[in-house]
Amino acid sequence: MFRTAELEQTVSKKVFKARAQDIRQQLLEAQMLLSRTADFSVMVDFAGVDGAGKGSTVSQLHAWMDTRLMRTNAYGPLPEADRQHPKFWRFWRDLPPVGRMSLNLSGRYSRPFLDRVNDRISEKEYVAELKRTQAFERALADDGMLILKFWMHLSRDAQKQRLEALEADPETAWRVARKDWDHWEIYDRFVETAERTITETNTEYGPWHIVEGMDSNYRTLTVAQVLLDALVARLEKSDHTPTHELLIDAEAMEAEDTLPPEPEGHVTVLSTLDMSPTLDKSSYQRKLAKQQRRIHLLQREALAKDRSSVLVFEGPDAAGKGGVIRRIIPTLDARNYRVLQFGAPTDEENARHYLWRFWRRLQRSGRLTIFDRSWYGRVLVERVEGFANDKEWRRAYAEINDFEDQLIEDGTILVKFWLHITPEEQLARFEDRRLKPYKRWKLTTEDWRNRGKWYEYENAAHDMVKYTSTHVSPWELIPADNKNYTRIKVLKTFGDYLEKALED
Repeated sequence: MFRTAELEQTVSKKVFKARAQDIRQQLLEAQMLLSRTADFSVMVDFAGVDGAGKGSTVSQLHAWMDTRLMRTNAYGPLPEADRQHPKFWRFWRDLPPVGRMSLNLSGRYSRPFLDRVNDRISEKEYVAELKRTQAFERALADDGMLILKFWMHLSRDAQKQRLEALEADPETAWRVARKDWDHWEIYDRFVETAERTITETNTEYGPWHIVEGMDSNYRTLTVAQVLLDALVARLEKSDHTPTHELLIDAEAMEAEDTLPPEPEGHVTVLSTLDMSPTLDKSSYQRKLAKQQRRIHLLQREALAKDRSSVLVFEGPDAAGKGGVIRRIIPTLDARNYRVLQFGAPTDEENARHYLWRFWRRLQRSGRLTIFDRSWYGRVLVERVEGFANDKEWRRAYAEINDFEDQLIEDGTILVKFWLHITPEEQLARFEDRRLKPYKRWKLTTEDWRNRGKWYEYENAAHDMVKYTSTHVSPWELIPADNKNYTRIKVLKTFGDYLEKALED
């Protein structure tokens, strides 16, 4: 079964760069169509030989696609709380909603597979586990979910070389555990069980795709192409057949500038921010590699010490929050971070205190949670748009300070970034989105409407900084007119927070 995945296939850097740009754009467009028009969700599972690049591939997909519309679930040993539920409870809990995607590592196949390889369960018990997994997948597929499963493969010799190479590099040695070598020792039994598992669970509604994992460029492009082809095929069959034009907000394409005149005497902490810093491309590339490596090492240390981190990103539309986040996540293990985006609250969330939906999304110790928009919506958009009355948004400052104090007291490293751009730069970015086909989906009538309330939002942000920038949780106000400068400044600031916290 695995002979075709042991051919040592490679893709050169030149070919990878040329193909990656095109496939990334197509994946983003398909992802936007999924989120805006589709009536199904997507679940992608990664299993395979240790060292074959499962985590690295997931991290690359996060770097290429919109992390706000996808979630990575990494399943290790059952936590005590999960043991009080049926085995499949946590898989049901983590299902992606319609229009969203989940990437699963060490998922529902991992535990029974390893138990059978190590003779911890009988043949009869293993067959029962596979049938239960198939029933789970069939139920989801019948309900409309798109399911893809990838087995990342290496030959026995290639796996040994890969593990040795990882161990030899101080920056990657942490990825190799004793269990990886234990699995290599029983490679033949491991692969024999894998062949049987794939054969018995390779269904029309939950197909397996075997991918050679030796070359990172090859495996990334292969997985991305399979995912893209499956998404496009399914979107074309959707009840709400999407077209590229559905991504385009026609009114936004035709809209005129909505910025109001600046109020007389208008002065805020943001309007006085020095917006002149810039960084040239060569310096940016050099500093980016340095800061990404630094965060990678510090975040590993934080994980080992069970120190959680929470990053909050706020700022005007087109300030570059997504671009900054995409420069942070390549430094991290996909198992240990989550990017969250919050829009209007659901009926379930509206029935509770507004902080409830943020409390429930905090991760376990040692993990990083990135909030693209956050609880500060209460004193920003909800204040400006009238979704919260004066009494509600005014009392929110104290409630937010108390919430953040509790996080910090528990050992969380909290960093709050406001990325600020000038009205002139925002207009230039809107126009850039209007002119470039692969960016047009980003421009909406909502963007123009919010721009029409620029000074109201700036006043609200001024009050937010005044009342919630405390000595234990200050706001980091970042000039964001120059993207190169902004990205390096954010990465360096996050690294400084990590370094200081880990020294204490």
